[in-house]
Amino acid sequence: MALTKPTPKKPKKSKIRRVSDWLHLWLGIASGLVVFHLGITGCIFAFQHEITAFIHQKEFFVTVPAQPQTLPLSTLKANAEKALGKGKKITFISTYKAPDRAWEFGVYKAGNPEAFWYFDSVDYYDVVYVNPYTGKVTLVVDHKYEFFAIIKMLHWSFLINHPIGQQIIGWATIIFVFLLISGMVMWWPKNLKKSNFDKSFKIKWSAKFKRINYDLHNVLGFYVMIICLILALTGLVWAFKWFQTTVYVMASRSVTPPAFVEVKSDSTKTISAIPFDVAYEQAKQKFTDADRIGMSPAAGGTATIYATGYRGEETYWNHDVIQFDQYSGKLLNRKNQSEKNAGEALIGMNYDIHVGAILGLPGKILAFFGSLIAASLPITGFIIWWGKKKKKKNPAVSNH
Repeated sequence: MALTKPTPKKPKKSKIRRVSDWLHLWLGIASGLVVFHLGITGCIFAFQHEITAFIHQKEFFVTVPAQPQTLPLSTLKANAEKALGKGKKITFISTYKAPDRAWEFGVYKAGNPEAFWYFDSVDYYDVVYVNPYTGKVTLVVDHKYEFFAIIKMLHWSFLINHPIGQQIIGWATIIFVFLLISGMVMWWPKNLKKSNFDKSFKIKWSAKFKRINYDLHNVLGFYVMIICLILALTGLVWAFKWFQTTVYVMASRSVTPPAFVEVKSDSTKTISAIPFDVAYEQAKQKFTDADRIGMSPAAGGTATIYATGYRGEETYWNHDVIQFDQYSGKLLNRKNQSEKNAGEALIGMNYDIHVGAILGLPGKILAFFGSLIAASLPITGFIIWWGKKKKKKNPAVSNH
């Protein structure tokens, strides 16, 4: 009688590894729907700028006259307010160095701060696009109900205005960070033999569905791990104040908050010209390297006019800020990007890093695929678990 060669036993996992695998499974199942939601809304939002500009190309871009001369900002602002009606006053403006861009005039008013849902927490949020050469209004958008604005708020807090919305998002994101790390531990090849190398780095498309699904979870998870970690950690900066503070302290190496300089407008110093236009003309002279200038009219009393010079047509992190007297247009204070400490600079970059815009189109592509694959991981992971569960319930019948 021929002796059968005993099947070699798999090496026993350490207790830490068993606990890590168990947590990876059940925490993955617990947070799967939220991670899927974040991934899908994230990849939809990734190209919102390009998609919106394509859809509204005629409204966002204008014909540049032979001798380009923009109308006074106060005139354009008045035209935007007339288009809005109902006594709405513009609260923020974006002007562009690019000569063919329509300028944006926005108005925002908060609703009920105690409201549970996002839509009830906003009274109105409108954006008017105006041709800066003719003063003609090209488009009025109810931004409160704009598609990408809703996607953004779904991603932010499930459209929930109560803190519980961001708490759910935040804790699911913390779990996701753990899943990425524990998944890396599970993925790590035990040795670098070609068979192990292929399993870890390649998807075997010729295999059966079960193996392809496993590779989609295992291999794709490895390739996007760094991108997903960056997306998750930048998301946590908004979800938890303590996390944002930790990032600031670690980057700035100081527990001292950023310096705040308070300046006020003086109502006794008035001029015959329109102070808002005077302030804007000065801002243009000061922000010679800015791709766009944001202007915020003073909100009454001793408040000041804010002018922000952004370097980059779409990003927000690299900017200088000037404050002007609302009655005289006098320059009162300026804070430059170069004066910010490392903590301020890093927190300021957070949005642009999170959406990938800090690296331009390549960064957005990375954010898109990172988010899409992140959304797929709970699905492929669940299928792996369900397959193992069915296998245990229906063990193969032994032949005697």
